[in-house]
Amino acid sequence: MKKILIADDNKQITTILSSYAKKEGLEPVIALDGAAALEQFQQQESEIVMVLLDVMMPKLDGFEVCRRLRQQSMVPIIMITARGEDYDKIMGLDIGADDYVIKPFSASEVMARVRAVLRRIQPQEPASKNTLSIANLYINVDKYEVQIDGTEVPLTKKEIELLWTLAKNNTKVFSRDNLLDSIWGIDYFGDSRTVDSHIKRLRAKLDKYEHDKWDIKTIWGVGYRFEVKP
Repeated sequence: MKKILIADDNKQITTILSSYAKKEGLEPVIALDGAAALEQFQQQESEIVMVLLDVMMPKLDGFEVCRRLRQQSMVPIIMITARGEDYDKIMGLDIGADDYVIKPFSASEVMARVRAVLRRIQPQEPASKNTLSIANLYINVDKYEVQIDGTEVPLTKKEIELLWTLAKNNTKVFSRDNLLDSIWGIDYFGDSRTVDSHIKRLRAKLDKYEHDKWDIKTIWGVGYRFEVKP
């Protein structure tokens, strides 16, 4: 059975989420602090298909656990936060989380988000279809790797997916809603500002490298397009 790691120091929450996870056909693995979450993941990485990660936990907070997980794995991560500030949401997404939920929440909503994220995980196409080279830009979406002039560019999972989607379809203009559906999925509960903030951070990282033959162009009133320059 596929497993879901549930990391939260509130035993009542882990009990409720465990019960709902079992109904989804997932075996719950429980961790009551950040250090235990990392230990459980190390021991059962090959079987864990999803991580529910509370932000406020003893020993290591959820943000630090997410950072460390992203150093070794692209397992889907949904952050759970008791605070609804944009800073917390953006921080979680920026360090590699796939989604977030705000306490108090309904367990059914959490599982809906779990299903939405897992639906977006599709079997990989042949490797030849999952790499792209444009001028000095190289993207390997199998390995979640981006290089400019042979130097690896440190990007988050969502930033790589955005860049891949735009670059692969460089004759197309994407609206913000198009990108939300393509990258976050039609079940995502956020709004178009999520796209804008990710594009802004992606551009800032790419602009540290020379790329005079291509760029991400804003089409005012419409959205974004990957521009290949002559």
